[in-house]
Amino acid sequence: MARDVPRPPTAPGRPLVLGHRGASAEAPENTLAAFRLAIAQGADGVELDVWRCATGEVVVVHDERTGRVAGTDLAVPDAPLAALRALDVGAWKGAAFRGERLPLLTEVLEALPDAVVNVELKSRGGDLRLARAAAGAVARAGAAGRVLVSSFDWRLLVAFRLAAPEVPVGLLFDGEHRWRLRLWAALRLLGPSAVHPDRRLVTAARVARWRARGLAVNVWTVDAPAEALALARLGAAAVITNAPGRIREALRAGGAG
Repeated sequence: MARDVPRPPTAPGRPLVLGHRGASAEAPENTLAAFRLAIAQGADGVELDVWRCATGEVVVVHDERTGRVAGTDLAVPDAPLAALRALDVGAWKGAAFRGERLPLLTEVLEALPDAVVNVELKSRGGDLRLARAAAGAVARAGAAGRVLVSSFDWRLLVAFRLAAPEVPVGLLFDGEHRWRLRLWAALRLLGPSAVHPDRRLVTAARVARWRARGLAVNVWTVDAPAEALALARLGAAAVITNAPGRIREALRAGGAG
């Protein structure tokens, strides 16, 4: 694919702070409550996960099955939206969040009209319909300029780029995913705008190499203030964190914005 790719959102003079599944240290992950709390704490935006459910909607949820966050165990790709919406995905985090429901991607984009949104595509076996459906949701929201799409699955990223070439994409990787080979192939075949490494893979030399290629370096999951400051000094474009308030304050106090 062409290397002339759109640039991802940035913050002047510092990394973006993105709430990992929202402010998930304090609120139920991947809910509107968690996303709104992240923004209230000073985050520039949020990172979230999406699956395509059985009736075709793009649903915001991390796991393939809902048991961990809802008690009731449904397989997201096999369940209709009505069944998924009936689940309470807030009560496990405390009574204050009882009644939180799984949101749709379109609802999150509408609820956070000025926020950066990192959408991670997840599927069972590479469901390319998810990529096309997510592209449609971003287009309908007019959010192309503030969305970055990422995935561990390069097939989903290729399909998304074909559907929405104006939206930047980033390759996710960690130490368990033969990441060197995957990154080498993606840089040549996909032409991503960004890389999203696990924090444990980040070194000064690697960040320098990735940035020299013109790639934004968005690191997950960073909850220690000292680590966030170190990444800011290395030139990371974003830190993805469960505790956006703590990390935003650390960057301010450390002179990184």
